[in-house]
Amino acid sequence: MKYKESGVNIHNANQTVSDIKKLVKRTYTKDVISDIGTFGSMFSGRFNGYKNPILVSSCDGVGTKVLIAEQVNFFDNLGEDIVNHSVNDILCVGAKPLYFLDYIGMGKLDRKIINRIIISMVNACKKNSLSLIGGELAEMSTVYNNTHYDIVGFIVGVCEKDKILTGKKIKKDNIIIGLPSTGFHTNGFSLIRKIIEKNKIDLLKPLYNRVPLYKEILKPHRSYLYEILPLIENKLINGLAHITGGGFKDNIKRILPKNVDAVIDTSSWNVPDPFKTFCKLGNISFEESYHVFNMGIGMVLITDLKSWFEVEKFFKKIKIDYIRIGKTIAGKGNVHLIR
Repeated sequence: MKYKESGVNIHNANQTVSDIKKLVKRTYTKDVISDIGTFGSMFSGRFNGYKNPILVSSCDGVGTKVLIAEQVNFFDNLGEDIVNHSVNDILCVGAKPLYFLDYIGMGKLDRKIINRIIISMVNACKKNSLSLIGGELAEMSTVYNNTHYDIVGFIVGVCEKDKILTGKKIKKDNIIIGLPSTGFHTNGFSLIRKIIEKNKIDLLKPLYNRVPLYKEILKPHRSYLYEILPLIENKLINGLAHITGGGFKDNIKRILPKNVDAVIDTSSWNVPDPFKTFCKLGNISFEESYHVFNMGIGMVLITDLKSWFEVEKFFKKIKIDYIRIGKTIAGKGNVHLIR
């Protein structure tokens, strides 16, 4: 018997790796020491400009968003999803991204689809000044069905020890700021898919505007790196919450000290149409919607009044949207949503 008879095409995998090598080299910096294909990826351990460098790492996956991509054969944004999601996660503790590794598992390897995912990943890495230095392609027909792709990312970044964000600096009377999301990002898709199935919604047709629904809900996860990193470096931020799995409410709660509550005025921003539409179609309650989705806010910043003026000045300078969405009060580490 040959390996191919068991569902693994080594020749196709090797050809795909050859394609990937050419793509990922575009992300390399002078700190990348190894090449794709070695048994271990290597990156320089020298961090110029850092007195007490701390390495920060994170691992996450795109999740069930890939199932919608598979339905419509639109994989063009999934690499960007996992890179930007990972960048935002380590940014929340104050880290600048250094390098990235990926895992793509599938039932049957399709070179065209893998290339589309990797191209998206490479483009996102370049935008985030991040090197894609290694990864794994796993063709396993007995684990995944022939159309399914599982996309996971591993990121490593660096931060200065005295600039680590833990949320401990958050006190009462701090200001809470929200930065808009580009849509659902990479969370809540199990519920979204359930709503689509129950209401027999056609992904290829528009639902709330003139754009096919799949293009709207597969918009890539936004990176907040360049909007926030300068604020961290200038010690203007007391806490950051990336609004991902667990939705709006739970992610803010993760960074609050036990003696501080967050009060969020949900009327301070207009919830985008995709969220309104799916919450209506799924008959989702107010509390549940903020427990599952980001509701139009992808990153939450907490700062004191003195720093707020500098933060606002910076946001106006770089011309990005921001919303003052609430404040902190004395409490027990809870989040209160006001309609």
